[in-house]
Amino acid sequence: MGFWKTWFSTSETTSTTRTTPLEEYTVETVGNSGSNGVGEVHQQETRIVFSTDRDIDLYELEELCDSVGWSRRPLRKVKKAIEHSFLVASMWQVRGNKRRLIGFARATSDHAFNATIWDVVVHPDFQGKGLGKALMKYVLKKLRNEEISNVTLFADPHVVDFYQGLGFMADPEGIKGMFWYPH
Repeated sequence: MGFWKTWFSTSETTSTTRTTPLEEYTVETVGNSGSNGVGEVHQQETRIVFSTDRDIDLYELEELCDSVGWSRRPLRKVKKAIEHSFLVASMWQVRGNKRRLIGFARATSDHAFNATIWDVVVHPDFQGKGLGKALMKYVLKKLRNEEISNVTLFADPHVVDFYQGLGFMADPEGIKGMFWYPH
């Protein structure tokens, strides 16, 4: 399958060493003016941090999914999906000692060749700022570090252009996805 080889061919050396669960993404510091109660105005730095930690508050994840209009899913099943995923990636807004879940994605895999990315979501307040692209690049980097060479995903029609901008192709080499649903 030439498509997969060309899509993932790289001159970089691939490392299978796992990184720490938290990685900071460099973004412009966003200052929020606030008063400390004595007439001084201070700036509070906002950072965007990525994590592969699976210990995610399911209610916070549900709120994130609600923010983009996704249908609710039973939390016990969401928990099970996270537990059985090959990779879980979350994106957090950090201000001082407070953090807020603003992005999420996960991938399943055969642990050798293939992975499928699922549940990519970025809070609407953070869309259009390059953070969805950063989240996807983070996920792809993690998969490549595990020597996964074939990555697939399913995309709603309104986000196909976004994924194509990241190099994903619809039906490469005539490959068609097929689905089976119980009757």
